[in-house]
Amino acid sequence: MANAATAPLLASSHDGEPAKEPSIDDVMEMYIGATGILQLLKAVLVAFAWAFDAQQVFISAFTDAEPRWHCLAASTGNSSCSRSSTAASPCALPPGTWAWDRPAVASVVSEWALSCAGGPALVSLPASSFFAGCLAGGFLLTTLADSLLGRKKMLLVSLVSMSVAGVLAIFAPNVWVYAALRLLSGFFRSMVGTCTLVLSTELVGKRCRHMVSAAAFFGFALGFLSLPALAYAFRDASWRNMYFWTSVPCLCYCVLLYFLVPESPRWLLVRGRKLDAMEALKQIISLNGSCATASFSLLDRCTVHEDDDGASSGGGVFATLQAMWERRWAFQRLAATMAASFGVGMFYFGMPLNVGSLGSDLYLSVTLNALAELAAAVLTWLLVSRSDRRSAVIALTAAAGACSLACVAIPRRAASARMAAEVLSFFAACTAFDVLLIYSTEMFPTSVRNSAVGLVRQTMVLGGAAAPVLIALGRESSLWSFGVFGIAIGCSGLFIPCLPETRGKRMSDTMEEEERNEAAMGLV
Repeated sequence: MANAATAPLLASSHDGEPAKEPSIDDVMEMYIGATGILQLLKAVLVAFAWAFDAQQVFISAFTDAEPRWHCLAASTGNSSCSRSSTAASPCALPPGTWAWDRPAVASVVSEWALSCAGGPALVSLPASSFFAGCLAGGFLLTTLADSLLGRKKMLLVSLVSMSVAGVLAIFAPNVWVYAALRLLSGFFRSMVGTCTLVLSTELVGKRCRHMVSAAAFFGFALGFLSLPALAYAFRDASWRNMYFWTSVPCLCYCVLLYFLVPESPRWLLVRGRKLDAMEALKQIISLNGSCATASFSLLDRCTVHEDDDGASSGGGVFATLQAMWERRWAFQRLAATMAASFGVGMFYFGMPLNVGSLGSDLYLSVTLNALAELAAAVLTWLLVSRSDRRSAVIALTAAAGACSLACVAIPRRAASARMAAEVLSFFAACTAFDVLLIYSTEMFPTSVRNSAVGLVRQTMVLGGAAAPVLIALGRESSLWSFGVFGIAIGCSGLFIPCLPETRGKRMSDTMEEEERNEAAMGLV
């Protein structure tokens, strides 16, 4: 007798026609679609990796902050110091006439006197190096999770390498070594978000994918929110404490991930590794209280043919990119998504670094932005389950752009009003960022999904890399920072109508299957 779970797919039709060969998506739904609580918790455990990702992205807001200074009481009669504004650089003042408000070791800028040694270029070097590493890693590593390493191994390699770089930063003797380690951290960090999102959603059934995606965004928000708490706790201690308490816990998390989480069975099947896929499925099925010795005969019926696409046949590390390049519909989707992602990324990564220009307390400003990120995760969960992807992204980018432009129109003296507009704009941008990433995972088949989402994320980072220059110019005029950010994210929504709607659509596994599904709907 056929196994009950497989019987519907093995049966023939009443008119004698043979049953349709099941796709990998059909088979995965039969085996792991009834997502149990333990299975869901494992997927959420994977999603929590975004918390450590957030910490490394925004940690420089505190470790590399330029601290305030004051004139020493004994030298208040010194005309050079008394005439100087506390907002100006103290580099031209005589030694002994001024001091930092906090201990010099509280920031890399004050510990190594970066402001006076090299000016803004040297001060921004570590953060710029991190984003440069993210860009390099994103383009060099983006296909490994689809081709050679898989989702789990790529995620572990990225997390461990990122954390080791963070631990080594504790012992950095100068800014050059520190910047090199930030470059290394950014290089490996580039794949954490993509592998996390793809692996976690591929471990559960269709009905729980949105929940797991939202859990990843919650994790990112919690990681972001933990930074002002850590920074305040170590406000009078060395900046090196921040790296210790963000890197060491991540290494411990990697141990749990290695032993508790299986590789994506969907990816294993696409790669033709049937035995490994069976072992992964047994682990997941056992979590749901089902028999781990259930029949896996359906795995033989959902084979991926070598001529389906180069990615699934193992044609090389860059076969996935070639597969998208050779198909017009895939290239158009990728190009439109990346174009929209540039403006969203510029706003998303740039706005938290620009809150200092609002004139409010740094800890309060970052905390409010982190809370906005947390609220955005809630809204994302509601939107992906109840709203179309295209209309949601268009509305959110328009709202973020309008609120950012409002920051330009509001006078600088109205700091509270500007802060409210900034938080609202960041809230809308965070939600657009989250929905756009989920949208990206749904548009591309399994064989190229990790590569496509990786390119989308790196385009967001590329937009973020352009933000520091605009922020520096924005200190003189808000039009260069808030104004350009608002125009960029507002224009991002113009590319979304070019993309297909994916709400309620099943996930394809190969390029050929995606073409068949879209052709049936008249979209390709």
